Amino acid sequence: MTSPASPPLDGIGFTVPPELRRILDEVRAFVADDVLPAEAQLADHTDDAAVWPVVEQLRERARERGIYTPHMPEEWGGLGLGVTGMALISQEVGVSYLAPLAINAMAPDEGNMHTFLIAGNEEQNERWLRPLAEGRIRSCFAMTEPDVASSDPLNLATTAVRDGDEWVLNGRKWFITGAIGASIAIVVAKTGDDPAARHRNYSLILVPTDTPGWEVVRDPDIMGAHFVGGHPEIRLTDVRVPIGNLLGGEGEGFVISQKRLAGGRLAHAMRWIGVSQRAVDLTAARLQEREAFGGALSQQQALQFFLADSAIDLYASRLMVLNAAWKVEHGLPHRQEIAMLKTFVSEAFGRILDRCVQIYGSHGIATEDFPIGRWYADSRAARIYDGASEVHRMTIARTLLKLAREGSTASGCGAID
Repeated sequence: MTSPASPPLDGIGFTVPPELRRILDEVRAFVADDVLPAEAQLADHTDDAAVWPVVEQLRERARERGIYTPHMPEEWGGLGLGVTGMALISQEVGVSYLAPLAINAMAPDEGNMHTFLIAGNEEQNERWLRPLAEGRIRSCFAMTEPDVASSDPLNLATTAVRDGDEWVLNGRKWFITGAIGASIAIVVAKTGDDPAARHRNYSLILVPTDTPGWEVVRDPDIMGAHFVGGHPEIRLTDVRVPIGNLLGGEGEGFVISQKRLAGGRLAHAMRWIGVSQRAVDLTAARLQEREAFGGALSQQQALQFFLADSAIDLYASRLMVLNAAWKVEHGLPHRQEIAMLKTFVSEAFGRILDRCVQIYGSHGIATEDFPIGRWYADSRAARIYDGASEVHRMTIARTLLKLAREGSTASGCGAID
């Protein structure tokens, strides 16, 4: 006896709406026609002086194609796409370090634009958000510090003390992505000293980088690809800014930052998926071009398994990110999902690139001739920034233990309510 077909579940589907499909197709064509040729033209010229003129040219093409600043509301010159749409676009632009810059949706500026939308007042947004959205300035987000274990943000030691109508900031920051050449920094600083207040002791302070006392100490070499503006160490010595440079309310620094980081982690994860997909494409083609042991490398079962495992990692990564993006966009609880996807996708990124390096052999570690080695180095850093995997696992486990006391851990394991 045949059972009747179950009715479709309302709200579950994977069809891209026609208007978003048009934008995705345009982004994909832009990457193929404009970005990848520009990347090849630059080759290993990764210094800002060489890269930025190319970025400006690409931005003009992005504006002409109608895909510039897609994450911003229309009143700020954007396309007004939601979190899910941006997750899909980030996947397309993730294949090249130039592409997010070209559409003005790169870290840290993308996250900072969202931060202004969340917490900025009218004056702050006109002064800083508008030129950011238009691509006339760059920004940075100064949170991580060299002297403390920043995985526990309650360790952060940079202070902002009120002195009349000014904040006076002192401290050290490092790995501040994009800080060289940035016009404005959003600085996480300690504005209170009440042990019971914990995270409410911290606030966000806007610091123009031409303020006396803001100093770029050094820009250390890092593993992986170059980033415009580097990842420098910053020293703040008696940096004075107006009281009105408080972004959001006093003591709201962590609350605002967590809202910012949720979208940022999603964007990072989808860009990692884009890079991983490009690496798998290159590796699959290489397997069919190279010969060893009397036949094509593609006939070696062990290497076929490498390829298959990478496809499985990508499939799981895409679904995790899209589910989390949907929850964020619909205002549903998503902290557990963000922690899980940040951990899983960053580690899947590493597994995929590790297999690709192994398949490429000596060429996989020849970073000047092939991109695989550079991407592999990028993948290692992904497990550290925007929250180390171990910290996210602590968050995940604590949620599960709380749910277990309430009856079941299912909702914390991806179950559909």
